[in-house]
Amino acid sequence: MKLLQRLENNAIETSLSAINELELLAQENPQFHWIIMDMLTNFVRNKAANLPPEEVISDSLVDKRILIESAMIVIGKRDVKQDPENEQIDLSYTDLRGLNLQGINLAHTNLYQVNLSQANLVGANLEGAILTGANLTGANLHRANLYLASLKDAILSDAILEGANLREAKFTI
Repeated sequence: MKLLQRLENNAIETSLSAINELELLAQENPQFHWIIMDMLTNFVRNKAANLPPEEVISDSLVDKRILIESAMIVIGKRDVKQDPENEQIDLSYTDLRGLNLQGINLAHTNLYQVNLSQANLVGANLEGAILTGANLTGANLHRANLYLASLKDAILSDAILEGANLREAKFTI
């Protein structure tokens, strides 16, 4: 698939264009929705494997972080009604620190051991998300929906939780 090759291309403009085209393809062709979301999830998992702190802020990774954020936004605004039953987005062990994910819908997503430190999650829907062992240090979760989210062993130091829905969130099991 040429779109997949363009997604993996080193030129940021080409990869961003591929992400946009994949989003449109998923919207216009429901039969490809989950395949495309799975492709984008794998793209994020490959690009956002846990990175040393000094690499996250290096100039050489700025483009990579832009691509990760763009793919995450597409994943987070997908039509969840198109997701297959008994399937979930799996972003476990990824490094999403510092990303702007405001208003993203990651309900029922596997975010086990994810690094979301310093991420902007204002108004994010994390209902039922698996955030076990997640690093949410300094994350902005203002008005985030964490209803039924699993937060066991999550690091919440300096996280902004003002107005967050923590009803029935699980901090221990």
